[in-house]
Amino acid sequence: MSIIIGLLTTKAVRFRSLFLCILALALAFGTVTHADAQRIAPPTTPSEITPPAGNVAFLLGHAVGTQGYVCLPTSEGASTASWTVSAARPEATLFSDQFRQEVQIVTHFLSPDINPNEFAPTPPPFGNATWQSSFDSSKVWGQSLHSIPAGSDESCPNTGAIACLLLQAVGSQEGPGGGKFMTQTTFVQRLNTKGGSAPDTGCAALSDVGKQTLVPYTADYYFFHANE
Repeated sequence: MSIIIGLLTTKAVRFRSLFLCILALALAFGTVTHADAQRIAPPTTPSEITPPAGNVAFLLGHAVGTQGYVCLPTSEGASTASWTVSAARPEATLFSDQFRQEVQIVTHFLSPDINPNEFAPTPPPFGNATWQSSFDSSKVWGQSLHSIPAGSDESCPNTGAIACLLLQAVGSQEGPGGGKFMTQTTFVQRLNTKGGSAPDTGCAALSDVGKQTLVPYTADYYFFHANE
C-alpha cells in the first residue's frame, strides 16, 4: 500500500510541476501580447545602446550560456596569436521568472538570416545572432549596432565581462504553425553581462593557433517592438 501511495504522490508532484510550467508559459507569452502586461521597464542606458523613441520593451529573458573563442594569429605573418570570437558566438538559453519557476522562453544561437528585412546588410553575413521562441518557434535575427564596455555604466556594471549591446532586427520568420511572437521584435538590448570574456591565457604563441574555448556568461536580453 505504501508503495502505491508513494507512486501516486510522485505522479501528483510531477503533474503539479508540469501544470505550473504550462501555466507559466501561457502567462509569459499570452499576456505579453499587450505591451503593459509584464510592465517591463528596461534600465536607463547610454544613448549608444538605447533603442530609438517609439519602441517599447515587451519581453525580458535572463540568459545563461557560453561565448566561443578560437585562437588565431594577431595578423598576417605575425608571430603571436590572440583569442578571437569564433563562429560559435554566444549560445544561450533565456529564462523568465514565473511563479518562482525558471521557465525557458527563448533559445539564442547563430544561424543564417533566411528572411532578411530592409535593414539587413547586402550581402548577408554567413550567420546572424538568432533568438527563437520556445513557445511558437518564431525567430528574429539581429545585427549589432553599438556597444559599451562592461563596467562603464550601471546597466552594464561588471568590469571584465563581454560588452553590452544594442542590436537591430534584420529579419524574422514565423514558426511552423504560424506563430509570430518574435517577429514583432525591432531591437534587442544585451545588458547586465557577467563573464564571457576571452581568457587571459592559453593563446599567445603560434603553436596555440587552432585552440578553442567556451566561456560561460549570463546577461539580460530586452526585446522591443514598435509602440503602436
